[in-house]
Amino acid sequence: MKCVLALDAGTTSSRSILFDHDGRIREVAQQEFRQIYPQPGWVEHDPNEIWEAQQATAKKAMHHGGIHAEDVQAIGITNQRETTVVWNRKTGEPVYNAIVWQDRRTAGLCDQLKADGTEELFRQKTGLRLDPYFSGTKVKWILDNVDGARAGAERGELAFGTIDTWLVWKLTHGEKHITDVSNASRTLLFNIHTLDWDDELLQLLTIPESMMPAVKSSSEIYGSVNTLLCECGCTISGMAGDQHAALFGQGCFEPGASKNTYGTGIFLLKNTGTKPVASSNQLLTTVAWKRGEEVNYALEGSAFIGGAVVQWLRDELGMIESSSDIQQLAAQVPDSGGVYFVPAFAGLGAPHWDPLARGTIIGLTRGTGKAHIARAAQEAICFQSLELLRAMERDAGHPMETLKVDGGATADDLLLQIQADLLQVPVERPQLLETTAFGAAALAGLAVGFWESPAEISNLRKIDRTFEPSISKDEAETRFAKWLKAVERCKDWAD
Repeated sequence: MKCVLALDAGTTSSRSILFDHDGRIREVAQQEFRQIYPQPGWVEHDPNEIWEAQQATAKKAMHHGGIHAEDVQAIGITNQRETTVVWNRKTGEPVYNAIVWQDRRTAGLCDQLKADGTEELFRQKTGLRLDPYFSGTKVKWILDNVDGARAGAERGELAFGTIDTWLVWKLTHGEKHITDVSNASRTLLFNIHTLDWDDELLQLLTIPESMMPAVKSSSEIYGSVNTLLCECGCTISGMAGDQHAALFGQGCFEPGASKNTYGTGIFLLKNTGTKPVASSNQLLTTVAWKRGEEVNYALEGSAFIGGAVVQWLRDELGMIESSSDIQQLAAQVPDSGGVYFVPAFAGLGAPHWDPLARGTIIGLTRGTGKAHIARAAQEAICFQSLELLRAMERDAGHPMETLKVDGGATADDLLLQIQADLLQVPVERPQLLETTAFGAAALAGLAVGFWESPAEISNLRKIDRTFEPSISKDEAETRFAKWLKAVERCKDWAD
């Protein structure tokens, strides 16, 4: 059985998924890794744990699937974006933990850069906002705060990468220090018009250019897995940030096509074609992917906490035993009983961009129970998606007719029904929910001829169910107005 292997390096776990030529999952393996919280608002990972988990899941998936290394036609990588790793080129060891995209420690630096009048320069060149979300200020923090890091970087001894770069470095035993355009476009250091690292932005953040990986397209043969890890040296040929990969995996190849991913966060992306489109509604402009000489761009709305709120209810409050229990608990009540939950654990992303906001549960009464809070948590995911959709509709100048969805949380029928109710548009769930991993596999498979064209990829996509709105527009608008009121209560809270 010939397959493509997708390495899906997520925020809370590493997964390896084998896809056959019909786009079906032949085997999947998953392993969670530690979430490290040194201080409030700080989030870190151990890069070596990520690497070990990715190796373990790849071996497990191939073993359980009965797939030999020589049957793997290509490897595609998709990853949590913006998460920042800096390591020593000689030893291959990180100089500090990976600083995760959710981390807020550089909020003060971002404020200072804004006060210096550089915000518009960053926005024009990168399509991004000055926010701790992105990689650039994280790199600067490491260089400024880790003993010996800046001196080592100035001597050319240190390498920077997002998780895709880190995995390729490890897979090739240090032979390849590369990233793709989609991941590069999330760093605050990459000019999305020239498609190269920007000298002026590197200088503003005092980051030596020698640290930066070479930037490749999202679908090409990058190299082979080192024979110490894999005797036949499997080809690595696809790479994209998780949301870009999901857009590709959903077959959103034409301008105007959109998808919403419910993962750790919530990410709404719209393909805008071969030219970048600036947002007037606090969204981001990003590189979707590059194949051959053609570059596709996208508009993106990002909410930092989506499925992570369910994980919080499980791990921190002990309200449920597993994430899948949320649907059953929330279904015990017909509504949230007036409770609104704004999960601004890591600040607010689009369209508010408030790194000082913090999580809020409001509307509690003596009659409030666990089921109401669970329901409010589900609604929070959907309200945040609605905010992103409204902003994107204003940028596009026309309403969205149908929303394509993906991600692990979309297995929850109640969640998607709430989403359709609040959006007042049909919500379309595919049979294959693992569209992020499949997007990475598709990019890799196209590069080696496993699949011939994007049209062939589109034909593999099948619809599982479409959720239609079941409440009135007036009711949806009333509930949304209360949500916006709750959001205002949580803003500008942290010092």
